[in-house]
Order: sequence, then C-alpha cells, then structure tokens
Amino acid sequence: MLVAAFVTAACAPGESAVQVQATEASSAAPALASTAAPAASPSSTSSTAPTTTTSTTTTSTVPPKGRLVINGVGDTNLDPNYIPALRERGYEHAFSGLQDVFLLDDLTVVNLECAASNTGARLNKKFTFNCDLESLPVMRDAGVEVANLGNNHAGDWGEEALVETRENLIAAGLAPVGAGANATIAHQPALFEINGWKIAVIGFGGVVPWLDWIATEESPGMADGDTIDTMVAAVEAAAELADIVVVTIHWGVELDLQPRPEDVARAHAMVDAGADMIFGHHPHRLQPLEFYEGKPIAWSLGNFVWPRLSRAGSTTAIAQVIVEPDGSIDACLIPVMIESSGHPVVQVDYRGPCDWDNA
Repeated sequence: MLVAAFVTAACAPGESAVQVQATEASSAAPALASTAAPAASPSSTSSTAPTTTTSTTTTSTVPPKGRLVINGVGDTNLDPNYIPALRERGYEHAFSGLQDVFLLDDLTVVNLECAASNTGARLNKKFTFNCDLESLPVMRDAGVEVANLGNNHAGDWGEEALVETRENLIAAGLAPVGAGANATIAHQPALFEINGWKIAVIGFGGVVPWLDWIATEESPGMADGDTIDTMVAAVEAAAELADIVVVTIHWGVELDLQPRPEDVARAHAMVDAGADMIFGHHPHRLQPLEFYEGKPIAWSLGNFVWPRLSRAGSTTAIAQVIVEPDGSIDACLIPVMIESSGHPVVQVDYRGPCDWDNA
C-alpha cells in the first residue's frame, strides 16, 4: 500500500506540475555505491615523496527500480442524483465489489465524469453531473490516486466550478489532470515517485460540448485532446520529467465497439512521443486492449461507476498495466460487470497482477 503526500497542494497559474511523492511502506533502503580514486602518481621531481591513496564513498539517493502495477478505468460518476443507490447505500458501495484491486496496485487512474463543486450553476445540456464532495475522500480511500477532468461533464456547472473541482480533488488527496484554470495547468502532469520510478500522468479531453470548453492561456477548460501537435508536445514535456508517461483520454464516439481511425492516429503519435500506456474512455462501451510499439492502448474502458442501463453498457473492465524493473510492459483487462447501478463487481477471483481464476 502506498504512503503518499502532495508536494504542491494547489495549482496556480504558472506553477509547476502537481507532484506526489509515493513510496512503498515496505520498500528496501537504497543501495550504496562506492568508488575509489586512483593512486596518486609519484612526483617526477622528488622520487622520495610518499605516495598516497584516497578513496571516497558515495551514497546513491536513487532507489532501485521495482515492479509497477498501474490500473485505469473509464467513466466514474459519483452524482447521487444520477445514481440514487450511492445516496442510499453510501459511496463505499461504488468500490466494494473490486476485491481491493485498487488498494493492491501502485497507482489507479479514473475518468471523473462530473463536476465536484458547490459553485456555479447547471449548464443548458441534456446531461449534467455534479458529484457530492463527500464522495471524493471515499474514492481516495478505495485506492484511487488520479482523476481525469478532461471530459464533457467536468465543466457541467461552468468554469468557476471546474476550477473549484480541481481544488476540491487536491484537498481530498487526489491528483487532478486534464483541466484547469488555463491551458498550461490543464496540460500539466501529476507526478509520482513509486518503487524507484518517476511517473507522469496527463489527461486530455477530445469530446467537446462547445469550443470554449478547451482551455486557453486566458480561460479555464480542458486539455485539448483533438490536436495531435498539442498532445504530442504535452507528452514530450511529461517524458522529460518522468520515466513512465500515463495518458488518460476522453475520445471516440458513443456506442462504438472499435476506435475510429483519427483516434488511432492520435494514440500512435502519443506513443511515438513517449507515452507508455493509454487509458481511453467515452464511448460507454468496452473496446479492445491493443499494443503499439510494445505499449498498451485501452481504446475505451466503457462505464465504471455508472447506472446499469443495459448489459452491453454494464460490461466493463479494469485495464491493468505491469511495468517490470527492466522496463518491459505487459497489460490485461480484468473483467468487471456493473451488477447494479453504481456497483461495479470484478468477475474473477483476483489473485494478483493479471492473474485470476474464472469466478
């Protein structure tokens, strides 16, 4: 289980990325490295001068790299007006069927499909969601570390509420990505140090209700998830800060079962720029997990904490990615079913990373 604390507690214009220092409570102490200087050569002008040998010992502050387990899921909605069962049974109900998969990993990333604010007013949209602030620490205690706000619902209560949602997530101990007070902040990664790895998580929103939902340097909004040049620049910047770059992105077309060619092009460009894994969402349907250049892409992880509206819409998964100490990457989809509204349940007997018996 991770012991984590925010280094920067808030994101103001011009600040650095949200950073989280995380260490395994049981991790071994960093290894020591020692070097010895070569013996000094006798002076050419004094053959009787004594020779001396000096040695130095350097303590390495870089811990050895261990195994990483990173989980990603799709649309997570904690609005009790949309899912009354969460009000009736408590927000723990949303995470009680997961066999502690999020608590047993090193990092969990969700797409938070709602504002989480007491500010602002409902926009004129067909569907608008506002999550209860009391749900945020429950989600954190269930093992979630990162929440993507780059989607078509985080701004449902307006720009001021979007900015406050980010602040409320940080106050609850969660790292927000994908949206912010301006474009610089919206594209900033959340940074973690876990098991000797530096990890950057960045979020994008490619489903835009109105054009002014995209953040600019003068206005709040979400990170542009449509423009390849912008996305590549954000990934490259994150890759300069971290060993592992995780992308969570809202894209695609509702009810599609395969990715569209334009999103395949975006994914491949991000991997070529340094992304190590991509967690996609928005179509409300589970799509395949595929690899490109050895890097996993979960095209759409479907719904996760969501009403049970149909069997197809309730069939979902946790994308689990394993990074080995040598940097090799493997991944799988852990099958999950939303058995009742707001209650996803892992459908196998989970024994460890990508290891299970059929239930």
